[in-house]
Amino acid sequence: MAKVCLDYGHGGVDSGAVYKGRCEKDDNLELGLKIAEELRRHGVIVGETRTSDTTLSLKDRTLFANKGNFDYFISFHRNAYIPEKTNGVETYVYIIGREKSIELANKIQKALTQVGFTNRGVKKANFYVLRETKSPAVLIEVGFIDNSEDNKLFDSRKDEIAKEIAKAILEQLNIKYVEAPKTLYRVVAGSFLQRENAEKQVKRLKELGIDAVIVESK
Repeated sequence: MAKVCLDYGHGGVDSGAVYKGRCEKDDNLELGLKIAEELRRHGVIVGETRTSDTTLSLKDRTLFANKGNFDYFISFHRNAYIPEKTNGVETYVYIIGREKSIELANKIQKALTQVGFTNRGVKKANFYVLRETKSPAVLIEVGFIDNSEDNKLFDSRKDEIAKEIAKAILEQLNIKYVEAPKTLYRVVAGSFLQRENAEKQVKRLKELGIDAVIVESK
């Protein structure tokens, strides 16, 4: 069974990048939890370095990942530079990039570009979590937190972003994505022991222009 480790960057006393009161640590956690839910729905075993606003060192994160014998390690972040000057997504692999890491990074980068982010490409870096994890690892910068347009895209299409990243991960794991069943919400306008009373209620509703039917329930 496939196993992935999701690492939600920063947390606790480490806020990460901050812009107009918005903290990177919160965006990382919120998005990551949605992705974890999607992956678990497809039978993937998901380990998470944190599930709340807690402080973790980089060493804590990699020790957790290395103990779990995961197929992939994926770290979530949001970028920052000069406010309102730069935008887009980029995905990192270690400077000595493994083939599987590069494959996953390209899939994630493509998915985020399709959602609407500017494509800044797959890049290599000597980041601690990429260097010290034993499994193929990627680090995603999901837009710039100090760019209003990236934040608007992040907020308005958060569910879609999570879905597309999950689909990219599943594709790398050779697992077919299945759409979640849609929830229907029924409106009940009364329950009656006598059918005659139910028919009167239906008539009243239809006179008000409301479509109504009788459904028998034991």
